[in-house]
Amino acid sequence: MTDSTEHSDPNRPTTLLVADDDLDILMMVRHHLGKYNVRVLEAPDGEQALQLTLAQRPDVAILDVMMPGISGWEVCKTIREYKELTPCKVIVLTGIGEKLNEMTSPIYGADAFLDKPFDLDELDATIEKVLGRPLERV
Repeated sequence: MTDSTEHSDPNRPTTLLVADDDLDILMMVRHHLGKYNVRVLEAPDGEQALQLTLAQRPDVAILDVMMPGISGWEVCKTIREYKELTPCKVIVLTGIGEKLNEMTSPIYGADAFLDKPFDLDELDATIEKVLGRPLERV
């Protein structure tokens, strides 16, 4: 099976990676996404986010910028360096300031960004925007 086939398999649930060192945010996002027919992967730091992305090839990686070890921006940049990860969309989350996030995230190859604190409906809309399709409810 090729990488492109893997991502276009209609029987494969949409896979979302959520990486944040704030465990409350991980829990909140996981709980929220539970209403959708998606598979949620979690990582508490950039290193695990990168390892999971390489191993599981999620459809969307939602990355906090400020994480221990490798930052979300660096994870995004590395994802963009792997041809086989081209289908993976990246959403960057950060509380460092709207203007800085807006200017910096595209430099690293992010498809979209959200400023913390973020609204969960806004997260859904951003995921659907980068996927180019609505999320399927359970």
